[in-house]
Formats: sequence, structure tokens, C-alpha cells
Amino acid sequence: MAHQSPAGTGGAHKPQTKVIWRTFWILFFITALEFVIAFTMASGPLRVAIFVGMTLVKAFYIVAEFMHLKGEVKTLMWSILIPLVFVVWLIIALLVEGGAIYEVR
Repeated sequence: MAHQSPAGTGGAHKPQTKVIWRTFWILFFITALEFVIAFTMASGPLRVAIFVGMTLVKAFYIVAEFMHLKGEVKTLMWSILIPLVFVVWLIIALLVEGGAIYEVR
């Protein structure tokens, strides 16, 4: 049988509904802004850069909130962010070089 602690003894956790709703509204706002940009802005490199930036902001916020990394030590956060920067740089470099090779042919 499960043990139930009486109210007021500190055994039960307070609901985190405020934090959940705040997270929902922040992610909702960023997504809505992405939709506005998608339907109002012409295609081009600026639009792609905006989408990539907003996606990275959302990804960082999701990782910070749901994986509880915002309360971790700075060393752990840097050990995740620095390799991410190098991976993004690698992808951009490969896309640029791939386009340059395609133009030579």
C-alpha cells in the first residue's frame, strides 16, 4: 500500500503549473513569430538565418527547462554548448563547400 503523507508535512510536492504555463507561453510566442515570418517574409538567406536562430533559442530553452540544465553547473552547460557550436560550424562549412564544388562543375 502506498504511503500518503498528510497535508502540510512537506511530503507532497507543490504543483509547478506556473512554470509549465510560462514555458508554454514562451514557446508558443516564438512559434507564432516563426509562422508570421514564414508567411510574410520573402524567401532568402535572412529568413533562413532567422529560422535557424529561433530554432536554436527554442532548443536551448527546452533543454534548459525540461532537462533541468539551467540549474546545473556552468562547466556542464559549456561542455554541451561548445561541441554544438562546432557541429553547427561544420554543417555550415560543408554546405558552403558543397555549393562551391557544385558551381565548379
